[in-house]
Amino acid sequence: MREAEIKALLVDPFNNAPVILLKDRNSSQAMPIWIGESEAMSIAFSLQSNQFPRPLSHDLMKTIIEDLEGSVQRIVISRVEEGTYYASIFLTNAEGETTEIDARPSDSLALALRTGSPIFISDEVFEASAIESPFAEEDEFQDFVESKMNLGQFKRLIG
Repeated sequence: MREAEIKALLVDPFNNAPVILLKDRNSSQAMPIWIGESEAMSIAFSLQSNQFPRPLSHDLMKTIIEDLEGSVQRIVISRVEEGTYYASIFLTNAEGETTEIDARPSDSLALALRTGSPIFISDEVFEASAIESPFAEEDEFQDFVESKMNLGQFKRLIG
């Protein structure tokens, strides 16, 4: 099992479909998943910390879970069949019991963004679908900056 993060929300130039890019936290590889437009809009608003005047479906799910004293422990993208990805949302209730709920990856990711829950991908799915991240050099540079100097030093260096 690999922990991942949402690296980017892109548009496939061949068919104008939204694509979410999930990056393995421990490598330079990423996994693209094509998603629907409404889920992409919901994810984009969450990535940009924007809110609609009225709650979207994923905001509603978060509110219901929290009002029932539950929490989203993690989401897992567990398998791919005939090009369709499958995911599970793991919820914990007030008594500490965990329930696994079948969900589309796009809905799972939108909920994980809103709850700050970790995202995992099974090794089998990741290895079958992974590509070299187009952001690998950017990530290496960011890691260098964070590990070798603080922000003040960096500003002095480029200023």
